[in-house]
Amino acid sequence: MAHTISKAVLITGCSTGIGRATAEHLAGKGWTVYATARNLATVEDLASRGCKTLVLDVCNDASIYAAVQAIEQAEGAVGVLINNAGYGQEGAVEEVPMEQVRRQFETNVFGLVRLTQLVLPGMRRQGWGKIVNLSSMGGKLTFPGGGFYHATKHAVEALSDALRFEVKGFGIDVVVIEPGPIKTRFGDTAIDSIGGAKEPASPYTAFNATLAAKVREAYEGPMAMMAAGPDAVARVIERAITARKPRTRYPVTAAARLLMGLRRWMPDGAFDAFLRTQFPPPTAP
Repeated sequence: MAHTISKAVLITGCSTGIGRATAEHLAGKGWTVYATARNLATVEDLASRGCKTLVLDVCNDASIYAAVQAIEQAEGAVGVLINNAGYGQEGAVEEVPMEQVRRQFETNVFGLVRLTQLVLPGMRRQGWGKIVNLSSMGGKLTFPGGGFYHATKHAVEALSDALRFEVKGFGIDVVVIEPGPIKTRFGDTAIDSIGGAKEPASPYTAFNATLAAKVREAYEGPMAMMAAGPDAVARVIERAITARKPRTRYPVTAAARLLMGLRRWMPDGAFDAFLRTQFPPPTAP
């Protein structure tokens, strides 16, 4: 009996945005797609678009294990893992409660790691696999007020670099996607996470108000002209998983290419000076 390679695609965070767009796009191209979310009701309609749907909470180890087991029983292996689930925690480092810090890392990093660990044995058995990690231009540069979000994306970049070397010999490619501003509900979630802006006594009140305005501007203001829709990311992901020799990183949007290019060449002091033109540095009264 001929050895069959599974190219089944597992995508996390498909209820909205990039995950949903990628699930629809790949299913439309003939891929076997498992679209997942914490709440099955938010992805059930994707079945009519050719996807299979599963519950998967990236913050719950039992949920992660059950989803991978279900796909392996049906397909033999997860052929393509797209680690998309994530959100942006905003706020000054001093003020973000540790419970929210831990939730940020559980969602953006630890769930990604556990899923990767669980799908790798199947990929190794069949000698073929693709792991696509959604990072961000924020994995290469850091804006004030987003320290914890940026920390998770810098972690994704580092983990991907190590993993790429470790699994290449098994026929597995690791790809990082680095979007700039994408027109989704991501910005609303980020703004809602800025708790200090609601506290008049906070030493970061003015800073947090500016931060919220800057985040909104990136998705709705003049900067939005450099943003793209989630379909743009879906098309790049398709290109990455179909390439015989995929690139290690794929920036998405003009904003990502411009800002990551600038940060690469600007010394820290120069970048800090640029940031001071955009944000009021918190100071003592």
